[in-house]
Amino acid sequence: MSSSEKDVRLSVGDAELTVNPANGCRISSLRIGGTELLRQGERYGCFPMVPWCGRTENGQFHNGGVLHQLPLTAPPHAIHGTGRDTAWRTARESATDAAFYYDLTDPWPYPGRVTQTFELTESSLTSAFGIETYGDSFPAQAGWHPWFRRNLGSGEDVRIDFDAAWQEERGENHLPTGRRIPPLAGPWDDCFGMPDGVDVTLTWPEQLELTVKSRTEWVVVYDEQDEAVCVEPQSGPPNGLNTAPRYVTPIEPLEIATTWSWRTL
Repeated sequence: MSSSEKDVRLSVGDAELTVNPANGCRISSLRIGGTELLRQGERYGCFPMVPWCGRTENGQFHNGGVLHQLPLTAPPHAIHGTGRDTAWRTARESATDAAFYYDLTDPWPYPGRVTQTFELTESSLTSAFGIETYGDSFPAQAGWHPWFRRNLGSGEDVRIDFDAAWQEERGENHLPTGRRIPPLAGPWDDCFGMPDGVDVTLTWPEQLELTVKSRTEWVVVYDEQDEAVCVEPQSGPPNGLNTAPRYVTPIEPLEIATTWSWRTL
């Protein structure tokens, strides 16, 4: 597919969503009442993390007795999968929903297909992933990496609220150590466990409240940058291909969804 795949725009009420399939099928823009919620510029929008999330240690993972080596995109680790660097195809689009896909290939060692869908309403956006295998079973992960604007241009900075059951202790190599600790105060670049489902609220005081929910139980919160904060629901923890593998099999795809809901204040 060429990089000429056109942007897809969905709109309903005062909500407008733009998806850029040619550049990793990222959400390039989400505007509510004319206000952009996602950072623009070099690191912008919301990109897919697939077929793994966060860092994979030394770019290596096992599938049974077979060791695989991935490119070291965040040396010494591999980070955030291949989907964000791939041109996706548009499968369908309407005024309020759309679907996209790409086929897994090098440097991912197993053939398969990744599908991402979006459904927009006046007060919510639901995004979903499906990962299928064309052959052998393999471990995989999926998740979302949004760059929400810290400040919407007027008023106070965003506030992040959530109640996690645990925090994955982070080692000096930026990977979970395997210990679960009580959640610490921010700033964060950390993975949290929410076994009843991800539920994080972003509040821009007197402007907007947005809730990120997912039935998965892991979320990475990253708020160490001045301009943006990230709330990343994902199907497993960083380095999860090694520590908590979830297998995609010929009869059981990996499926995950997240819903962002908002209301003006």
